[in-house]
Amino acid sequence: MSQPLRPNLDQVFAERLQVMATTLQPGTMVTYRAALNRFLRYLDTSHPEVRQLSQIRRNPHILGWLRNLCEQDPPLANDTRGNYLVALRRVFHDLESQRQHRLQPGLLVREDIPPADQYLPRPLSPEDDQRLQDQLRKIDDLESNALLLMRATGIRIGECLHLTAGCQRHLGENEWAIHVPLGKLHTERWVPVDDGVRHLVERILLLRSENVPPSAPANPCDWLLPRTRNLKTAYFHIRKILTTAAQQAGCSAPVLPHQLRHSYATEMLRAGVSLPALKELLGHKSLRMTLRYIQVSQNDLQREFHAARHKLEANPLHLPLLLTTTEPNHNAGMPAVFQSMATSRHLLEMYRRQLPDGKLRRKLERLANRLLKVTTELETLFPAEK
Repeated sequence: MSQPLRPNLDQVFAERLQVMATTLQPGTMVTYRAALNRFLRYLDTSHPEVRQLSQIRRNPHILGWLRNLCEQDPPLANDTRGNYLVALRRVFHDLESQRQHRLQPGLLVREDIPPADQYLPRPLSPEDDQRLQDQLRKIDDLESNALLLMRATGIRIGECLHLTAGCQRHLGENEWAIHVPLGKLHTERWVPVDDGVRHLVERILLLRSENVPPSAPANPCDWLLPRTRNLKTAYFHIRKILTTAAQQAGCSAPVLPHQLRHSYATEMLRAGVSLPALKELLGHKSLRMTLRYIQVSQNDLQREFHAARHKLEANPLHLPLLLTTTEPNHNAGMPAVFQSMATSRHLLEMYRRQLPDGKLRRKLERLANRLLKVTTELETLFPAEK
């Protein structure tokens, strides 16, 4: 009897994507499909003889695709290329674990994945921030109040669209919070709110009720923002409302929804919220992610420096303690190490930004990248301690 034909690459990848779609988010699946389609197109063009998974070699097939991604016009961002490589590596790993497919070892290694692009935070200037909020209050419709809610709580636009009508919770005397459901990072959290945010939610509920027939029964599990559109359409609709409001307010540059989150993070830091607390408010999994959201200006540096000096002058016992305590805390554990690494990079970045462009600033940037690599390696060794 002749052996059955092995499925070709297109079939193998298509079947794997169908399985992955049952557990991964739709947005994540977009990246996986794009990565596999690009890889297949490259093989069809440059190596049409490769039709089976077992035929793929690191050289020339994988290395050739890596070069191809780097030579795209317009060029792909590091984040995009990294996402494609992670997606392909995950698919290779899953297929190999099934023991139904033979793959050559070491097709994709960690060193192939480029470092993530490090963008500066993009909070609004205080002037643009105030102009925009004033304009949104002037518009005073469902979408404008939703944008004000995002600015006041730092929640993502997707999280805002998933808030329920009963998202406000009374936690104790004069203590209220908004329950943010499972979102981008598959975590839920409580975000403390003040009376201003509570009034925003009440205003949204009032505007929402005007579009609901009086005879309709109240359901606390209903969405805070009515689902008159699918989520993708609702996202672009709110983004359009924000763009228009920013233009009407006379903002100095176009405004994106995520900048409201950056502005919230920077505002909280300047108000004295610690980095670990800010991490929880934003729903991040690591301090490294939080550091990308905050902007530290020269005024912030001066304020922090003089506040620290004032504390030392008020309690000089702290100074010799800081100078003489050199023994590490062996009982602190890896979480303390991760926090110390993040704090060190944060302080280094604050100092680097006040320097003029030059050789020293570039050296400090390379040093910060080394600290980031060390942190990444530690997270790999101690994933449960992050």
